[in-house]
Amino acid sequence: MAACSVEKCQEKSFLKSRSIPFYDCPYSFPTTPATMPIDETWEQIKEEAQSDIVNEPILRNYYCDLILFRPSLESALAAHLASKLSIPDIIPRDTLERLLYDALTSDLELGCAVRADLCAVRDRDPACEKMVHCFLYYKGFLALQVHRVAHWLWTYRGRRAAALLLQSRSSEVFSVDIHPGARIGKGILLDHATGVVIGETAVIGNDVSMLHGVTLGGTGKEAGDRHPKVGDGVLIGAGANVLGNVTIGDGAKIGAGAVVLKPVPDGATAVGSPAKVLEGKKSSLPAVSMDHRF
Repeated sequence: MAACSVEKCQEKSFLKSRSIPFYDCPYSFPTTPATMPIDETWEQIKEEAQSDIVNEPILRNYYCDLILFRPSLESALAAHLASKLSIPDIIPRDTLERLLYDALTSDLELGCAVRADLCAVRDRDPACEKMVHCFLYYKGFLALQVHRVAHWLWTYRGRRAAALLLQSRSSEVFSVDIHPGARIGKGILLDHATGVVIGETAVIGNDVSMLHGVTLGGTGKEAGDRHPKVGDGVLIGAGANVLGNVTIGDGAKIGAGAVVLKPVPDGATAVGSPAKVLEGKKSSLPAVSMDHRF
């Protein structure tokens, strides 16, 4: 397994009875820049970029502009997302880049989540050979980072119009629609990601994996807390719909195409439409193993 800064962090237990790999913050919250450790995740991405340039010289300008000429992961991510989301003469790239960069550097938790998501993709997606490829090309990862900034603006800065702008552009560009109010943990994999919809009051724990076409939605016109609550380590298969303010327990598995209208216990497997819990089927870290079998 390739080196990654988050691998050196301690694992944390979400439940006393279950321990799920948790990608903690790579920073040690230093008091001065001199005490800041080397960002090994960023160093690895730069090394991978340099290797790709050697093998494919036509990528030189692209990689240099978005990675090798950038001083930090946050700077590179802000530039990359701005290039995707901007609209010439309407939403300038430099304006978006500043908005994204200010958010990413104002809250260390955002940087922690970015790195945890990168490692989650690398560790769980067999198609991901390098983190630099995830960083540049994987729209599930990119859409999730746009959401993290939008959620920060929505929740902590009261800039709801700006948050909705980011949501709208992300939905148009990446085909992933996540309301800025949704709360999402760290170490998340949105595999393929096309058609993922996550509602305003949804809550997603840490180390969750979900595939394309997943909806975490409501059941009608009711207001208030109306969307699913997904626990830690949950795996949600392609095309699954989880509707209403229902709880999906830690380590649960939702089968592809399922329509979940009722709570699913910890470690349980739910399949079908409407979904039913399979008796005697207990999952073991399904989001990490990515085992979709029943």
